[in-house]
Amino acid sequence: MARPANAVDFWRGFALVTIFVNHVPGLVYERITHRNVSISDSAELFVFLAGWSLGLMVARFGPDYSSARLFVRLGGRAIKIYAAQILISSLALAMLAATALLWDNPLILEWHNAAAVFQEPQTTHIGLVLLTHQLGYFDILPLYVVLMLLAPFLAIIDRYAHPLLLPLSLGLYFASLIVPFTAPTWPIPGQWFFNPFTWQAIFVLGFALSRDEGAGAWVRRHLTGLRRISLPIVIASAILVWFNWFPDPTRLPEPKLLFLNGKSFLTPMRLLQFLALAAVFSAAFPLIYRAIPWISDQLSLLGRNSLNVFCVASLLSLSGQIIRFVYLGSFFIDTLVFVVGVGLLWLTAWVSEWQGKS
Repeated sequence: MARPANAVDFWRGFALVTIFVNHVPGLVYERITHRNVSISDSAELFVFLAGWSLGLMVARFGPDYSSARLFVRLGGRAIKIYAAQILISSLALAMLAATALLWDNPLILEWHNAAAVFQEPQTTHIGLVLLTHQLGYFDILPLYVVLMLLAPFLAIIDRYAHPLLLPLSLGLYFASLIVPFTAPTWPIPGQWFFNPFTWQAIFVLGFALSRDEGAGAWVRRHLTGLRRISLPIVIASAILVWFNWFPDPTRLPEPKLLFLNGKSFLTPMRLLQFLALAAVFSAAFPLIYRAIPWISDQLSLLGRNSLNVFCVASLLSLSGQIIRFVYLGSFFIDTLVFVVGVGLLWLTAWVSEWQGKS
């Protein structure tokens, strides 16, 4: 018997499909994803829901679940995600190398920050293992590894010093924006695309808002009013994005990151717009499920098996990029990439669920 759909799995499945589409630049279906009318995109949704799922998991454990068991359980999840990152990065590099060989085009080896792997393999492979060297479009799982390593500490703070959880997280968030600081890359000098010191804030917010006490309880009591405030923010943000009415960075006061639209640092503009978007659409799942129950069930299936689906989606996105490069973009090619890609994501989720039941 199929498991019933729920809002968390549905929206996570939605995020996975849109991440797959948006990671094939130029794909015609990219034009209909919500990032075209939203400051935030599916990356924020994915990380927020990861925190929300962690909160639900910790709540199920209950107070009798020891701190040692928390560290083992959540640390094991971090190791699993780390292994997935190493695997898909290796496969992506092999795909780029094979494409360069087959089409006799060494420039493909420079795609997505891969050049250093082939030019300086000794140090760069160490960087890949340490997560200090990341391929473009394969850089969200390293953030997820860091967040899951942080997860046991979040659970313990939530258990023994609950009022401190959000202040500590937001304090680190604003410190990273004001100083600013982030995680460095090596051996190629640079920084992580997803700054873990700021992106932890949306993860912790998801964790905190999932709970039935504290911030989560306050939001539930005031949700109607919050939706009324959020709707104008969502509409205004859509207009800003549609007409590209963002401020000139050179005219902004210091610290500029407090006022910029920056994805790497998850600047306040993006964070607040995402929270407004989440408030507005938090009641939408029952309506969507009644309107399109079958699609809702399939997206929930993807969401329940998010790690496996995300790994396959990352590789399929790179495959789509290669196919569009070799055969040139057209409506037919783009449709083929989309239909086959989503079909394989569904197959991945179905096989994962079947294995879990066997």
